[in-house]
Amino acid sequence: MCLAVPGKVVDIEERDGTRMATVDFGGVVKEVCLEYVPDLAVGEYAIVHVGFALQRLDEESARQTLALFEELGLLQEEFGDPWEAAAAEAGTVPGPAVKDEAQEAQR
Repeated sequence: MCLAVPGKVVDIEERDGTRMATVDFGGVVKEVCLEYVPDLAVGEYAIVHVGFALQRLDEESARQTLALFEELGLLQEEFGDPWEAAAAEAGTVPGPAVKDEAQEAQR
């Protein structure tokens, strides 16, 4: 399922003529294009879908939505477990890539 998820803008920069933001989705940080909401500022919240900020959102609505998504398990469904992914990338916990390599080695 693809959700439009609220996130907080923590940094903005211009890349190759495109305004891009670093957005925090309750602990998961992603790069987001600001072309549809060019006046969005650091500290504000936006609804984001497939890497694009679609509209500005007030902080209270963003927090309530994130809390509800978390309660329903939708953030993990949308973003995966960020701690497990980071650990797998570091090679400390068998994530999908590490598990695949281990299975290959057993064959």
